[in-house]
Amino acid sequence: MSKALDGVRILDFTHVQSGPTCTQLLAWFGADVIKVERPGVGDITRGQLQDIPKVDSLYFTMLNHNKRSITVDSKNAKGKEVIEALIQTCDVLVENFAPGALDRMGFTWERVHALNPRMVLASIKGFGPGPYEDCKVYENVAQCAGGSASTTGFDDGPPMVTGAQIGDSGTGLHLALGIVCALFQRNATGVGQKVSVAMQDGVLNLCRVKLRDQQRLAHGPLTEFPQYPHGKFGDAVPRSGNASGGGQPGWILKCKGWETDPNAYIYFICQAPVWEPICDVIGKPEWKTDPDYAKPPARLPRLKHIFDTIEQWTMTKTKFEAMDILNKYDIPCGPILSMKEIAEEQSLRDTGTVVEVDHPTRGPYLTVGNPIKMSASVSEVKRSPLLGEHTSEILRDVLRFDPTRIAEIEASGAIGAPARAAAE
Repeated sequence: MSKALDGVRILDFTHVQSGPTCTQLLAWFGADVIKVERPGVGDITRGQLQDIPKVDSLYFTMLNHNKRSITVDSKNAKGKEVIEALIQTCDVLVENFAPGALDRMGFTWERVHALNPRMVLASIKGFGPGPYEDCKVYENVAQCAGGSASTTGFDDGPPMVTGAQIGDSGTGLHLALGIVCALFQRNATGVGQKVSVAMQDGVLNLCRVKLRDQQRLAHGPLTEFPQYPHGKFGDAVPRSGNASGGGQPGWILKCKGWETDPNAYIYFICQAPVWEPICDVIGKPEWKTDPDYAKPPARLPRLKHIFDTIEQWTMTKTKFEAMDILNKYDIPCGPILSMKEIAEEQSLRDTGTVVEVDHPTRGPYLTVGNPIKMSASVSEVKRSPLLGEHTSEILRDVLRFDPTRIAEIEASGAIGAPARAAAE
């Protein structure tokens, strides 16, 4: 079956998480992603957080599926020739180096554009132009600088980062969309362009409802927040615990077994259209007509008492029992699923969201497949490449180098130690 990005070739200079998330997504859609790595070293995550000695870590394998790996020393003259040839052959160059690193390698936008006017140059940086643009950024720094940490957690505690990798993986998803748009525009213009996403910007985009709340705050208290009506609001959006962040109040409630199971909880939303069924289910039918509870505005100052009362009911049911009952009445809810439960959930295996992949050195492992499902471009998850596994075939089949030129490149050490190359 054909894939959406068949025929698109990506020159992948990315490493760690943000960039590899982007290029992996493009590879799942059919792009030929050629990952450029340092000889003998490779992407640093190959050796980070290793659970099995001397094999590629899950950190690397789970972010680099469906790619090919070529090892090239960019400081070697022959290595530079290889990279220049790849630029001339590929459609997109993706990088998430520290600010200025690609320029120092000799591949400025002007140089790249001269080598291949059709190439899209896509970059992830920590910050956009401004006082912090030269700063190096990691996941949690992006969360803190993008507005997530200051609005996550409880009001009486410190700012908190989230378990979701919204800084790295979130920015990679943004960049993938930008790349596809640039390729689509190239169909009309015939030329490439620069695409960039700052991690701070990507996080802020995912936190836009908090910028909404910042502006609402100027006109009075945020009545859906747990600080209302007895707490205080300052001049910035406060942390709101497990409040929903939307127009329908919600909270995380204990379920049966919570004393020993750290995930025996359910998220419960008091959606206005199903208020009457909620009252019946929890044994409070009188709330349907009580003026203190019947209408949403009346309920807002009483949300803590309402959720405490609902929790008395949820504590008598497991999270799955509660979900089964609530779903019969279209009451929005969701169990707090542990990673163990997600890994064992058969429906996620059936849809290709959780996939078991076999690997030649580490054996089978679980990974997350493509979350975007297309009817005419079905994604297959293929294992990540070994370091330099495809160097020879890329030189031969992609760049069309003849045996003599390949031998010269090998002898120069541009793709690895000459002695090792000769032995192989």
